[in-house]
Amino acid sequence: MSAAETRPGDASVAKRASRVATVFGGTGFLGRRIVGQLLEQGCHVRVAARHPGRTDLDSFASGKIEAVEADILDDVAVARAVQGASFAVNAVSLYLESGDTTYNAIHVEGARRLAMAATAAGLGGLVHLSGIGADASSRSPYIRSRADGEMAVRAAFPDATILRPSVMFGADDAFLNTLIRILRLSPVVPLFGDGRTRLRPAFVGDVAQAAVHALFDPSARGRVYEIGGPEDIEYRELIARIANRLGKRPIMVPVPFAIWHALAWTAAALPSPPLTTAQVALMARDNIPAQDMPGLRDLGVDTTPIDEILENDFALG
Repeated sequence: MSAAETRPGDASVAKRASRVATVFGGTGFLGRRIVGQLLEQGCHVRVAARHPGRTDLDSFASGKIEAVEADILDDVAVARAVQGASFAVNAVSLYLESGDTTYNAIHVEGARRLAMAATAAGLGGLVHLSGIGADASSRSPYIRSRADGEMAVRAAFPDATILRPSVMFGADDAFLNTLIRILRLSPVVPLFGDGRTRLRPAFVGDVAQAAVHALFDPSARGRVYEIGGPEDIEYRELIARIANRLGKRPIMVPVPFAIWHALAWTAAALPSPPLTTAQVALMARDNIPAQDMPGLRDLGVDTTPIDEILENDFALG
């Protein structure tokens, strides 16, 4: 039985079976895990997606699940997706702008639209996924939009729970898998700056569990949680740890952030850029929870060590 099923004070699974939870971004890296956690709790889950025909509902073994067509940029579609629901989760994120799909449109106006629809529909809870380091004064449009989005959500739905995860990892992530590919293919690994950026990577399954706990925990309403794993680690140390498991001894080469930004701007012209300016901005500052902020344990979730995930979820032999 999972921690989510045993958390004191939670409603019973039987009671949750009558509840509907709408998950925006439910087909993404984190969103899929949130959907799975909600199904385990017996909820009826609506996966709100722009292209519901692409939603792999068969990937979920059990539970009541439906896909609904809903673009977070569309007022009518968002309102329809939350109508009759008990809860909603906003796990929509954007790392690369394209046309009208901008950081402000997704992280601010889209988040505001969902929060306003949740209020109008009388939802009992809303969890909004943001990110550690959200800063309204940042020079990075991505980081600034995350902070502005939080404020927009709070204004429209004051009881919303905001989760700010650190960099997330898991079997199909883009973070560790990229490092593993580089280490396997090249004896040289370029570092972001001097590689001293401090991270506290969080297992994506833990973040998903935290989001579901926050939906059902009345004491979480209106609060902000910063979510990280159990260990602070410098970026270069993380590379060394993975390399050791692969039996590699890479040469780590510091690369100034100005060069990374230039590379990201150039890569933006590609159909699927391997690097974005948002990712560079995030790596330019420490990505760890503030000491005075509540986190995973306050939501009844045990943190999973990164070595445990490397051992069980990644083929490093």
